[in-house]
Amino acid sequence: MVLLDQRAIHITGLCCMLLLSVACHNKKKTEDAKSQGNQPTIVDVIIADTRSVTNNVEANGTIVPNEFAELHPEISGRITYLNIPEGSIVEKGTLIARINDADLQAQLQKSKVLLDLYQKTEQRDRKLLDLNGINQADYDLALNNVHSTQADMAYTQAQIDKAAIRAPFTGIIGLRQVSIGAYATPNTLIATIQSPDKMRVDFLLPENYAHNIKKGGVVDVVSDANNGTRKQATVIAMEPQVSQTSRNVKVRALLSDGKGRPGAFVKVYFNAGAEAKAIMVPTNALIPNDKNNQVVLVKDGKAHLSTVQTGVREVNNVEITSGISVGDTVVVTGVLFARPDAPVKVRQVKTLEKLVAAQQ
Repeated sequence: MVLLDQRAIHITGLCCMLLLSVACHNKKKTEDAKSQGNQPTIVDVIIADTRSVTNNVEANGTIVPNEFAELHPEISGRITYLNIPEGSIVEKGTLIARINDADLQAQLQKSKVLLDLYQKTEQRDRKLLDLNGINQADYDLALNNVHSTQADMAYTQAQIDKAAIRAPFTGIIGLRQVSIGAYATPNTLIATIQSPDKMRVDFLLPENYAHNIKKGGVVDVVSDANNGTRKQATVIAMEPQVSQTSRNVKVRALLSDGKGRPGAFVKVYFNAGAEAKAIMVPTNALIPNDKNNQVVLVKDGKAHLSTVQTGVREVNNVEITSGISVGDTVVVTGVLFARPDAPVKVRQVKTLEKLVAAQQ
């Protein structure tokens, strides 16, 4: 019995020591975690300052052909002829497709026969009228039959012309959308056609910049599809009315070389005024949300969020019109890791020039 009591005491002691060891270990892990949580976030910053900026405005644009048309039949019927050399240039007036017009041709032939009969009757009645063989009313009826039949023939011929779909201008024909034998209506798309040259750029401009651009002005056009090649375009027209939904003005410019892929997305840049002094920060320093933009400022060793208003945008930088003052410390790297009121540690104070050079 004494031996068993000693073994029980020994086992109980071991269990207590084990529990104490685990508790100490967990406490150490908790302290380490707290210590790590209090570690400051490492960030790079710039000191906000004014610099000379050119008021270059950036807008989104789309390349559009000088001429574009969707080819639809003007009347309903079965397609009996197709001539669509996809992707090739067709001359103006080329017959693209024809709708079955057999009934119209028959109606036209019938009208021709009637016209011949009515013309002979009119000629005979005119001679009789000269001899007082008939009265004026009888002759007028014969003459009216001639004119009425001629009008019927003109109408039928117009319908026959509508059965033929022709190229409205010289251009590149698109992909064929129908087959011979298909029933087509005025809503049926046969193909598209667009001019191969004189490509234009349509872009939307905020209304507050509308007065800065005039007909004959020059803008720069950059397309990612052409490896960022910069082209020039001349403004040829702009909408006189501001859109009530977007508050933008639509502007149209003609590309200098007249070349481009219709529908391609491009960036349009133009100078909206003389150089001015402004506070600029890197675009990656902004934290966008649904309503506004924010930046992270370092004050007294802690991170603080500041709501800002933006202005002119450059390739890598953006103007801050409010929310930052000259001399403020703005976080440019580690932005997403810096929590409000959390400690931060500045690793390096950078300049805009060095940041731009590093991104190129």
